[in-house]
Amino acid sequence: MLKLYETRSREVVNITGSAGQLKMYCCGPTVYRDAHVGNLRTFLLSDLIVRAAKLSGLNVTLVQNITDVGHMAADLEDKILSQSKVEKIDPFEIVKKYEERFHEDLARLNILPADLYPRASESIELMISAIEKLIENGSAYIGTDGNVYFDAQSFPTYGAISGNRLGALKPGYRLETTEDGAKRFHADWALWKIAHDRTQMVWHTPWGLGFPGWHIECSAMSLAHLGQNVDVHVGGIDLRFPHHENERAQSNALTGHETVTHWIHGEHLLFEGRKMSKSSGNVVLIQDIIDRDLDPLSARLAFLENRYRSQMDLTWASLKAAHSTIKRWRGVVASGGASSDVESDSEIENALLNDLDTPKALQRLRAIEKDAQIDPSRKRALFLFADQVLGLDLKRVPEEKVLTREQAALLQSRQEARLRKDFAESDRLRGLLEADGLAIHDGPDGQSWS
Repeated sequence: MLKLYETRSREVVNITGSAGQLKMYCCGPTVYRDAHVGNLRTFLLSDLIVRAAKLSGLNVTLVQNITDVGHMAADLEDKILSQSKVEKIDPFEIVKKYEERFHEDLARLNILPADLYPRASESIELMISAIEKLIENGSAYIGTDGNVYFDAQSFPTYGAISGNRLGALKPGYRLETTEDGAKRFHADWALWKIAHDRTQMVWHTPWGLGFPGWHIECSAMSLAHLGQNVDVHVGGIDLRFPHHENERAQSNALTGHETVTHWIHGEHLLFEGRKMSKSSGNVVLIQDIIDRDLDPLSARLAFLENRYRSQMDLTWASLKAAHSTIKRWRGVVASGGASSDVESDSEIENALLNDLDTPKALQRLRAIEKDAQIDPSRKRALFLFADQVLGLDLKRVPEEKVLTREQAALLQSRQEARLRKDFAESDRLRGLLEADGLAIHDGPDGQSWS
């Protein structure tokens, strides 16, 4: 049985679904720029949950939204409209462009497609209907500025996910396009905003021309496509507050019960010791990894070396090491023949189902790789079993590579070092070769490379 750390209860819980079916919702991207590797770590988490749930015998339905309207930037302008001005193209062309590139990056990371990708811009009627119901049941109201707000004080268990209670929140903690006194309570948030002088990405509603708040999107789309009971809701830790707190309040106010059973969050990613940001100049895209002649799945393996709920520091060195490992493991799989058979391994399975302990699963794979008592065909079957969840595409046939003159000389020198049992020199030369992109394999018949 799959176990995951549930944020609201703050404990590892069994993930069972209902009647063998698991309904999942994952907060998707705001498509106004390329997703960087930190963003993509969240979607890898969702993918791992889907794969592990299937391994445990569950059928999974995954819905992942596309936010293509309503997400405000620090200057109170919609992020998409802002990028539209920068690139001087229509905002709907912006979202189309970056949504396509997002799906390309998911494929590069071997992330399984969701069953449905609803877009916010195509779900406006769902949001209007949800807001009308919230007004009707007293959970929302029209402010003096014409915006529609959720009444935070009408939801007494606010803060159960993050621990941020309403009474402790200070005015101004969240960006809102409001006038002083427009809201009944400073922690209320906008469900629908009046357009004012905004002319693009606006829609007609009972409250006038305007556009949705960010948080209502996920409530409306998850309820519409998954029903009133969602088993697992996934997102990055940065969405825990205020987005998921607000979403929980909205959804529960609409259904009258606890809508989401389990809230699952992935931790932050640093790169070279720093938070990834444009201003720091350390934003890394999947294309940047490819441009360095590294397999994009190097990022996936590097992520798997860390538990999903642990902050990690990604580096170019770790990506290069992951690249070499993937090449080496594809060589291990290729040497085991062409069978697609898998052989289950209790250590790997237990690690993956026990709160996605991917480092432990990888450790077991390394032990299998080094075990001379396991024949190549069985190694292949064990690796393919693990790869059902790890998703490293280990069946891919290793690419033929032409050695440079320098690489050939280093290989020859290393072979000579091994023959004279100078293992320190052999290891040094291995390091040079692997740093140059070769994966080195030592076996009974001598060294090989891929």
